Amino acid sequence: MAPAFRFREDIDSLPAYVPGRRPPAGGSAYKLSSNENPFPPSPAVLSAVADAAADLHRYPDMFATELVGAIAAHLGTEAERIAVGNGSVAVLETVLKAACVPGDEVVHAWRSFEAYPIAIQVTGAAGVPVPLRPDGSHDLGAMADAITERTRVVLVCSPNNPTGTVVHDDEMREFLARVPREVLVVVDEAYVEFVRDDAAADGMALAAEFKNVLVLRTFSKAYGLAGLRVGYAVARPRLIRGLRAASTPFGVNALGQAAALAALREVAAVTTRCDRIVEERTRVVAELRDAGWSVPETQGNFYWLEVGRHAAAFARESALSGAMVRAFDGEGVRVSVGEAEGNDAVIALARQWLGERSTVAPPV
Repeated sequence: MAPAFRFREDIDSLPAYVPGRRPPAGGSAYKLSSNENPFPPSPAVLSAVADAAADLHRYPDMFATELVGAIAAHLGTEAERIAVGNGSVAVLETVLKAACVPGDEVVHAWRSFEAYPIAIQVTGAAGVPVPLRPDGSHDLGAMADAITERTRVVLVCSPNNPTGTVVHDDEMREFLARVPREVLVVVDEAYVEFVRDDAAADGMALAAEFKNVLVLRTFSKAYGLAGLRVGYAVARPRLIRGLRAASTPFGVNALGQAAALAALREVAAVTTRCDRIVEERTRVVAELRDAGWSVPETQGNFYWLEVGRHAAAFARESALSGAMVRAFDGEGVRVSVGEAEGNDAVIALARQWLGERSTVAPPV
């Protein structure tokens, strides 16, 4: 008897993507596990989605022409430099498929966004993880040292998920000077709207200046459209043409296109909501540091607590206290900045936790 069909052997070894925990059915808890925006969509966005739903029997605009034009206008660039997809993760997957063949290498910081190793391995390429610095930031010097003749792509996540640290402009430019021109540098700016560090690298400026830089952004976080999955890339037209050619047809659904268009008309309101989240982030991090925690300099809508082997236990206790956080087993927990009540529940637990386990985290 012929053997049954099986997928590639390495598919079984793919690391599992672990989504943030959700409150149990019938239960209630503050969901601080997925870096979601705590503010719901505006009435105008909901109205646009409802209107678009009347045409669900039709395919959406395959090229999302109106949305691409609106993004370009918002960024002050040309539509030829924008490609959209089903969230920035899907755009990244397409980038890697278009850039890599089996045997190629992709350099990235670690720990960083947990989808990176999955997306890399699916292409047949090999991931080259480079440890973060002790403060949770990218070690760009070590990442440059890790580039070989097999390297095709380097991933730079700024702010870094899950530690929240940003790459500064001077170190990024020094890094790019060391990267061969034939290596693509992907700057993942999923949380860029929450950045308040004036020294942070500007992905848009870098993509305009360097031919081998591609920037990823999303509507999931600051714009609060995580449930509709709309992301995009910004790069030179030559790279965008290749990305569009490799993309899945109709990659952004009609509701997502309508919602993103409506959200772009409310940029001032989006900025105000981001400012409120940043203000709350500042308060929470200050209270945690006052309690004795060492919290990395976060510029995302989340923060990182390095609790090591206690990560799962901290997450369980946090859920019992009414706030669900994201545990990275053996390393730490990432906590989204959400409603004040949920944030306070985590602060209270963190104070108690540090008092009971004085060796968990060094004092600031």
